[in-house]
Amino acid sequence: MDNNKQPGLINPIELFNPSPYGFSHSISVESPSRMCFISGQSGGVGEHHVLANDFKTQVQDALKNLQIVLQNHSMTFENIVKITLLIVDHNQEKLEIWAEEAKKVWKSSYLPTSTLIPVNQLALPGMLFEIDAIAVKN
Repeated sequence: MDNNKQPGLINPIELFNPSPYGFSHSISVESPSRMCFISGQSGGVGEHHVLANDFKTQVQDALKNLQIVLQNHSMTFENIVKITLLIVDHNQEKLEIWAEEAKKVWKSSYLPTSTLIPVNQLALPGMLFEIDAIAVKN
């Protein structure tokens, strides 16, 4: 599938294809638009921020939390143009889990730009994953 056909989405052919890894190289946005900057969402569930013990569940719960924020701004995952991922003790297995979960919430033809940062720990004990986002809606 040629991601270069999507308006505003450019994955230059001179670079590797990022779609198998759950992101796009770049997206341009015409203004004026409404922009939403979303703080890091973890896999904590509910008011008491209950964390599962496994990475995959935390990723799934973090994406659910991100979806809740998006819905409150009348946006969807397709409005996201940039994400930053923080992964505790990052490895290939965790990257594959992330890519699998990302493909469930984003259409493969429209993946956001992404930066992944391996970290030793996050804000709270037991947090294994965090995602922040920038979303745009015309």
